[in-house]
Amino acid sequence: MDSPSTPPLAWRPSGRHPERTVLAGRYARLEPLDPARHSEQLYATSHGPGPDGAPADGSLWSYLSYGPFSDAAAMRAWLEKMPASRDPLFFAVLDGATGRAAGMASYLRYDPPNGVIEIGHIWFSPVLQRRRAASEAIFLLQAHAFETLGVRRLEWKCNAQNVTSRRAAERFGFTYEGVFRQHMVIKSRNRDTAWYALLDGEWPAVKENFARWLAPANFDAAGHQKIALSALMEAWRKRLIQPE
Repeated sequence: MDSPSTPPLAWRPSGRHPERTVLAGRYARLEPLDPARHSEQLYATSHGPGPDGAPADGSLWSYLSYGPFSDAAAMRAWLEKMPASRDPLFFAVLDGATGRAAGMASYLRYDPPNGVIEIGHIWFSPVLQRRRAASEAIFLLQAHAFETLGVRRLEWKCNAQNVTSRRAAERFGFTYEGVFRQHMVIKSRNRDTAWYALLDGEWPAVKENFARWLAPANFDAAGHQKIALSALMEAWRKRLIQPE
């Protein structure tokens, strides 16, 4: 039998597992989910009035397997189950400017022997959407996965119809890999799942793009970005795909 053409890997499993630890950045802070501390704020920011007094965006829950919740008590009861879970491992996403919990994210489907982990259960309330804190929260999860957990592959999956999530995946440096048809049933509806991934060899360039985008110098006095993260990622991809 011919031997495999792929050379042996120098990579070895790190032995590290995701833990209930704080991940802190300049604009965002991820804390292990604590219903006693976070549930009231999570409900208020995701179900109450938005940042301009308008009702919170109901479409926030369209592609999630849970929510919206009838009241704060119902959301608290749902959140009470989360701290005991190790996979998924849930975090509350806090707005660094206010210290309020305004979103959630998790690590899930960790596969240590193969160095693969996914980030999911991601939702940001209107007070975080399209803000630096939301993007930095994803960056913090990416950095921890590659630099502390030592994974080879970080995955992002979403409903194939969720255009917003698909655009976000590419903006955050993930590469589209295909669609798993009839992959899941969510809220009694079929879900075709779009798969994206970021590899350890790609992480240094993605990290550099994030660092450049998150730098205070990239934003004017009104908080408007000078160069978009999506533009930085697009330029990087063009360098990766060289004409034959």
